[in-house]
Amino acid sequence: MKGLILVGGYGTRLRPLTLTVPKPLVEFGNRPMILHQIEALAQAGVTDIVLAVNYRPEVMVETLKKYEKEYGVNITFSVETEPLGTAGPLKLAEDILKKDDSPFFVLNSDVICEYPFKELAAFHQAHGGKGTIVATKVDEPSKYGVIVHDLATPNLIDRFVEKPKEFVGNRINAGLYILNPEVIDLIEMKPTSIEKETFPHLVEQKSLYSFDLEGFWMDVGQPKDFLSGTVLYLNSLKKKNSDKLVTGENIVGNAMIDPTAIIAKSAKIGPDVVIGPNVTIGEGVRITRSVVLANSTINNHSLVKSTIVGWNSTVGKWCRLEGVTVLGDDVEVKDEVYINGGKVLPHKSISDNVPQEAIIM
Repeated sequence: MKGLILVGGYGTRLRPLTLTVPKPLVEFGNRPMILHQIEALAQAGVTDIVLAVNYRPEVMVETLKKYEKEYGVNITFSVETEPLGTAGPLKLAEDILKKDDSPFFVLNSDVICEYPFKELAAFHQAHGGKGTIVATKVDEPSKYGVIVHDLATPNLIDRFVEKPKEFVGNRINAGLYILNPEVIDLIEMKPTSIEKETFPHLVEQKSLYSFDLEGFWMDVGQPKDFLSGTVLYLNSLKKKNSDKLVTGENIVGNAMIDPTAIIAKSAKIGPDVVIGPNVTIGEGVRITRSVVLANSTINNHSLVKSTIVGWNSTVGKWCRLEGVTVLGDDVEVKDEVYINGGKVLPHKSISDNVPQEAIIM
């Protein structure tokens, strides 16, 4: 089987992290984001994976060569000379996606969930249509494009309603699909939207179905959602009794801590915290609902809450970071500094308070 991951461009929504590391390699749950998807595809029997990118960072090529060997898959970069939207990349990768009659998976690289690829493939084969969209239920459907089903045929999609004023349903497109190769014939080689152009064609043909996603779902392409997605991901590990979560006297709730991290006994970690490799946490530090990436140091008596601390960064003593603050790579926060919602670019040193949302350049 085959799969295409829509990676896109420079990951601007996740800056400042993506100023130094390509978005697919930013660690989510202490593993590169894209590795969660590659592993799930490989486990479902996918052997050919296409990464649809607007640019090809060399660092990504090297890393993905390792994964090819580890998971027994072929990973190909499909590089767009101009952004081709969400459908154009399928046409660009036509040679691989149409090399046999088997259907192929398509997924947005920002989506984190319990990828149900095996069940999705079985469901798709059973209904006999040309395409299946994975649907997730949301509490506020008025913010999204909502799926409306045919009344006579279970799971057959009748239409999409964009940001409905009245309740028509609560299922939305989760950014995961399985399509038959013939769907590519509906797509032209130009910037095209799969949601607005290709799927309506399939709806007209009464050949597009939806599959309900169980468990959590989050598009983690921006810092606020990256943190929310981390909470959901850790919670799903808890439900599975995963050994990736740690316990201890100074751990509260769900926490994932790399074994190389050094944490003072008087520090209190959690709930909903991920701490990466070679991180040092000082005495009396309090960390909650945050991600601390590799090689960073949080010094004594600092509070880190709803924050992403980038790689190789240092937070001084008696600091307070909160409000979806994001430190880029190699940032130094001096002692006794308060940052509320600051986005600090790489290699900066901060000695003044940042009391409200701001970009520190």
